Amino acid sequence: MFLKNKKYILDGGSGQTLLEMGLKPEGALWSASALIDQNLHSLILKMHEDFINAGSDMIVTCNFSVRKRRLEEYDKLHCFEEATRFAGLLAKTTKDAANKNVLVAGSLPTQGIVYKADIVTDDKETFKGFYNTAKILNPNIDIFYLDVLTRINEIKIACEAIKGFNKPILIGVHLNNLGLLRSGETIEDVIKLSKEINCCGIISACVSPEIVEITLPKLSQQNLPYGFKVNAFEEIKETYAENLNNFTDPIDTFGTRVDEFTPAVFKKFAIKCSKEGANLLGGCCEVKPRHIKTLKNLF
Repeated sequence: MFLKNKKYILDGGSGQTLLEMGLKPEGALWSASALIDQNLHSLILKMHEDFINAGSDMIVTCNFSVRKRRLEEYDKLHCFEEATRFAGLLAKTTKDAANKNVLVAGSLPTQGIVYKADIVTDDKETFKGFYNTAKILNPNIDIFYLDVLTRINEIKIACEAIKGFNKPILIGVHLNNLGLLRSGETIEDVIKLSKEINCCGIISACVSPEIVEITLPKLSQQNLPYGFKVNAFEEIKETYAENLNNFTDPIDTFGTRVDEFTPAVFKKFAIKCSKEGANLLGGCCEVKPRHIKTLKNLF
């Protein structure tokens, strides 16, 4: 899978890229809107293709918003299975068409509230949510990606739910401005857990460049490949609104630093982090193919 002494370029933020490409989502369904409406599948294919052509060695399925809790808010729960299946299929189709050595990572997003550690479902329901998503994605993916998880227990449940599929797990953990999980737990707790599972790497997921810099020294103290999927939001505050139905673009709530975090700045940041040992280098929200392209042929 990932080698410790090799650099890998990950993709960027699929949802924000789709919005820039012209996606008009229904409320906060975002990329789920493009999976539910088959007329919009060409947008997803083009998005994945653009990241691969930019140099991404790994693309993530775009089902982050295809979570039962979110779908229920829009009376779309009946779309869960088909939308999740298309997420895997469209990513695999793009990979096959590119005829390149690219990994498809199946997104297993938090079963709770994004960027929060609040417990909104019991462990049994959380297990079921992870398992059902993984089972649908499994035929079309190479690894599972724990996508922006915020507490150790949820990571444990996810790993238990998917262990029967016998695929490597990339842990994508979301952190606050102090470099702690939103639950208050530590990177050291994540590292300890990673030794108990089939883990192929650990990254800080959808965090600011400043948080990445806090995290890297801690991740360097273990033997797995590590790195980041950095965002270009202004700030994800602990108190952000939980009801997201009233806006169609996350930057309405979190702001954007795209004028500051340009492709050139992203390149400089990634090179700096790579020199500090990071070898999984990518982006999340507000990081587009033009950012990723700056890393192509660097390593």
